[in-house]
Amino acid sequence: MLTPVDTAGGTAEQDEWQGIAAPGTVDENALYLELENWEGPLDLLLDLARRQKVDLKSISILALVDQYIAYIERVEALKLEIAADYLVMAAWLAYLKSGMLLPKEEQEDPSPEELALKLQLRLQRLGAMREAGARLMGRDRLGRDVFARGAPEGLRILKKNHWQCDWFSLVHAYGQVKLRTEPVVHMVAERPVMTLESAIDRVSAMLGVSLDWMELRTFLPANAEPRLKRSALASSFVAALELAKRGTAELRQEETFGPLHLRRLKEARVDG
Repeated sequence: MLTPVDTAGGTAEQDEWQGIAAPGTVDENALYLELENWEGPLDLLLDLARRQKVDLKSISILALVDQYIAYIERVEALKLEIAADYLVMAAWLAYLKSGMLLPKEEQEDPSPEELALKLQLRLQRLGAMREAGARLMGRDRLGRDVFARGAPEGLRILKKNHWQCDWFSLVHAYGQVKLRTEPVVHMVAERPVMTLESAIDRVSAMLGVSLDWMELRTFLPANAEPRLKRSALASSFVAALELAKRGTAELRQEETFGPLHLRRLKEARVDG
């Protein structure tokens, strides 16, 4: 408790200030002198205004200085930065009070009333920020109260096709599809062939004319086209084997992959 100073018009104001506990005097134990909620000069004035509804016009400069000096003497040995901040605050309030007491002059600087109003607005903003901060800190925290998913979710892609073409392209595409759906008639060209029966008859008839060895190629048609000659050669070879099996002709081949010769037997072989 500070000793009131006898000044004109200041006794009532000093009594009002005497009941305000200076910040940092919550506990005498040094462990509790971190000055919680007393982090700067604006916080100090905000607490004084909330408790006593301080009006800057009614502040006694002398009582204010005495209380700040007493507070600084208790705090400066513990934390010099806080004492310096509150000295700045005291000087600022003294400047505001002196500006209100001195005669007003025309100047470009803001008047003390305007500065006091700005300070009051700042205090209101500070109080609102404190309340908002308290609400935010009271909400659930990520990693403590709520937890995120362990693995990220994949992106869902939705594809929308947009077709664009002219009339000619549309008709052309329809024609191509129509051609693929129509039945296709496969035409197989006729090929000239010599059947096995006709080859046997031809070889038997030609063997009856000559008794000497004759090469197989001599039994082929003379003026036949290439495709018919290939068919006649295959059919004549099978016919020669069939005649040899029947015992009406004999075959001879002097070397491997050499020409095949055949002739008619003079006497037909009798089976068994």
